[in-house]
Amino acid sequence: MASACIPAAPTQPALPSGPAVFKTIPYAFILPEILCGTWVWILVAATSVAFPLLQGWVMYVSLSSCLISLLLLISYIFGFHKNSENWKVLDSLYHGATAILYMSAAVLQANATIRSETGPHSPLYYQLNSAASFFAFITTFLYILHAFSIYYQ
Repeated sequence: MASACIPAAPTQPALPSGPAVFKTIPYAFILPEILCGTWVWILVAATSVAFPLLQGWVMYVSLSSCLISLLLLISYIFGFHKNSENWKVLDSLYHGATAILYMSAAVLQANATIRSETGPHSPLYYQLNSAASFFAFITTFLYILHAFSIYYQ
């Protein structure tokens, strides 16, 4: 009698825990997201914040996403996810939404940079705002990479 060969169900890759988080794509993007996001809010806070409406949004987005990403990194390191498929959905949704919010913040920071080119203390604040804009766009790119790599994984 011929034995029926039942194909094995495709297994989902396990979510990393512990130090494997830093070696696994897309989870390895979390630490650079936190570091670049930290640079954004430090650099914006170092300026005179001449445009509170623009740079207030940048500070809110960078600080809140930095803290939430830090909590997410800690939960991955300690294995709070328990290899749940829902955790991947949460991660993908968070990073996708944060990428959109960070893009808006990066554009507003670039606007504040252009507007700070003239005025008192313009060379110093222009350089700080330029660096903040650069890191805001880099952080946006990291969040986009993370969201898409989870989606296509």
